[in-house]
Amino acid sequence: MGNTDAKTGGIALRNLQKRYGSARAVDDVSLTVSPGEFISLLGPSGSGKTTTLMMIAGFEMPDSGQVLLDDKNITRLPPHRRELGVIFQNYALFPHMTVADNVAYPLRMRRVPKAEIAIRVSRILDQVHLGAFASRYPHQMSGGQQQRVAIARALVFDPPVLLLDEPLGALDKKLRQHLRNEIKTLHKQVGKTMIYVTHDQEEALAMSDRVAVMHEGRIRQISAPQDIYRRPADLFVAGFVGEVNLIPVTIRSGVIQGPAGEKLLVAQQPDQDKDATLCVRPEHLRLEATAVGISTGIHGRVVDMTFVGDATILEFRSDSGLQLTSKVLNISADAMPNLGDLCVASWAASDATILAA
Repeated sequence: MGNTDAKTGGIALRNLQKRYGSARAVDDVSLTVSPGEFISLLGPSGSGKTTTLMMIAGFEMPDSGQVLLDDKNITRLPPHRRELGVIFQNYALFPHMTVADNVAYPLRMRRVPKAEIAIRVSRILDQVHLGAFASRYPHQMSGGQQQRVAIARALVFDPPVLLLDEPLGALDKKLRQHLRNEIKTLHKQVGKTMIYVTHDQEEALAMSDRVAVMHEGRIRQISAPQDIYRRPADLFVAGFVGEVNLIPVTIRSGVIQGPAGEKLLVAQQPDQDKDATLCVRPEHLRLEATAVGISTGIHGRVVDMTFVGDATILEFRSDSGLQLTSKVLNISADAMPNLGDLCVASWAASDATILAA
């Protein structure tokens, strides 16, 4: 499998716009995807991610802007002439055809010789661990197996790019995680460019080289998963990707103060006086006994504790009424405060981000 020329499969979107009536589904989206890159379009329902994917596939036409494949403008080409592999959430398998015939279908449409079809179908079914299922029909298979047939069918004609629209959305959590790992492994094996649409943050962070977070038809941030999580570009990204504590702060002469005037730590050096929001993830929020005499941090008490197996979630209320959440891994029994304990909430300076209020 794989193209002889390893440099194919680059996608560029230039100022894509798509309206439905007065609503802007996709609003000036530009994006460059390198050959062989795995990129996720992540966002809530109605953020424009599927519409963007459908414009790359050719099932939707943009009102303006361009789609380029390896620097060639394919914006007006019909889907079958783009030679892209597409995988949908509902699999779209032919129920009256066997697994082998479903996978062979794109090759028959391209008039590939019968002998070569047999070889290629057998090879790709082995690759997705379905070699023994060639003569079965879709209704005789589980959802996860049907999804693997859809992946095999999309890969069999060796497209330079694979487009995946919420492909694991219909599966249960455990199977989703298993297939997620399989797709990741397959991506390493075949080296295809993959553009993956999902609303599941964990899926996007676990699978992608880069994540493009979309909201209201625009890309709000595009970065490596660690940067999306640790350095969100704005409050939407901070709140959509993972849990986050949002603390209203004021910045005066480079000093960051909390709601009750507490001095707070941040590695960033704010250059102007303003009101802002400090973001810190629950796993980075430490709750320590007030007796330690800490000069920075927020004073309050533990008001709720929830055991969730690998961790305990501590709800903290500050003296000024701010609600914060701390997540502590259940490794060490003695480090955890108790319900009702007076504490100071603090964090490492590098674990906090200042964003516009």
